[in-house]
Amino acid sequence: LLRRYQVPVAVASDFNPGTSPFCSLHLAMNMACVQFGLTPEEAWAGVTRHAARALGRQATHGQIRAGYRADFVVWDAEQPVEIVYEPGRNPLYQRVYRGKIS
Repeated sequence: LLRRYQVPVAVASDFNPGTSPFCSLHLAMNMACVQFGLTPEEAWAGVTRHAARALGRQATHGQIRAGYRADFVVWDAEQPVEIVYEPGRNPLYQRVYRGKIS
């Protein structure tokens, strides 16, 4: 129903010690696809532009574009789908925070 009406779906870990004791974004993306039927593309949108929108930061975060804050990561992966379907592997290659490699 959400997909039919093009409702943006944010994906996050909801980390807390009571009901969600994990903070892995990879696992959250994997669960969004495997358990809730999102496509990998929908999961990626869910952790980027839809998450920024859910937090009210869509004017400065969630996309790589001019004027937006330069916070992003570079993955060691052939295809973006690898990040979604291999949650136990950490393919982080490089992190850019506020426009600087860190």
